[in-house]
Amino acid sequence: MKKIILPLIFFSASATLVAFRSDFNSINGVHKSPYNSGGSTAGRTGAPGEQNCTSCHSGSTQAGTTENQFNIFDANNNLVTAYTLGTSYTVTLGMASNPAKKGFQATVLKTSDNTMAGDFTGLSGNTSVNGSAKKYANHTSQSNTSATSAWAWTWTAPTTNVGDVKFYVASNKANGNGQDSGDQIYLSQHVISAPSTSSINENIYKPFFKAAYNSEKNTILLNFNSLKADKIHVNIVDLTGKSVLVKNIGIAKIGENTEFVSLPSTLPSGYYIVNMFLNNTPLTAKILVQ
Repeated sequence: MKKIILPLIFFSASATLVAFRSDFNSINGVHKSPYNSGGSTAGRTGAPGEQNCTSCHSGSTQAGTTENQFNIFDANNNLVTAYTLGTSYTVTLGMASNPAKKGFQATVLKTSDNTMAGDFTGLSGNTSVNGSAKKYANHTSQSNTSATSAWAWTWTAPTTNVGDVKFYVASNKANGNGQDSGDQIYLSQHVISAPSTSSINENIYKPFFKAAYNSEKNTILLNFNSLKADKIHVNIVDLTGKSVLVKNIGIAKIGENTEFVSLPSTLPSGYYIVNMFLNNTPLTAKILVQ
């Protein structure tokens, strides 16, 4: 019985070994399934503190400035360089060489602390999203060939102004050999600017400008607000339109400003018009010198 059973046991073990190698080895003509054909595990974008695709693919890392064709579009299909709070955008990524086999992973982080900036939503069949605290957009098993000209997904911008944000992109130009060797990994970074101060405040901004004369010091107190750090220029005229004082005060700060302007000691009593120019914006007030 042993002479009959032992060959059967040995044959069974050999069959098991071949099945194992079929799943995990590609040498000696035994097939191996490609790594990450349906998207990578989280944290492979080359962002601060993260790995990139070479953690699984033993290829080289190259600059992806030209290869990674990265764009963001608004709802009207306009290119975006700065985000609006809480707005959803379409992100597209293509590879200039459009290889036969390819893949990618991307995330977007605040430049201030490298935490997630906003949220991602994938496009069915084209991109998937994984990760928890940080979200990652990936290729899918249906979009990892040259038949897909570009990947696309939705980015919803932060609802508060978190400053500039940066997209980190890692793409894989695979050589299609069914192994994890010989691939080329392209890394790139893409900054999207924070909303401008004017775009945040323009709906609540109410300009004001006041001028008050101080007889004891023979000065004018100027009180005004500004949305920008603009140059301040003052031109004081009498009621005939003649200039009695022209002066560059300096640079306004963002927010409320207070400035003092000394008047000539020989200036006669009477009404005067204070014209202040905040960059190219004119502001006017009347004062009584006495």
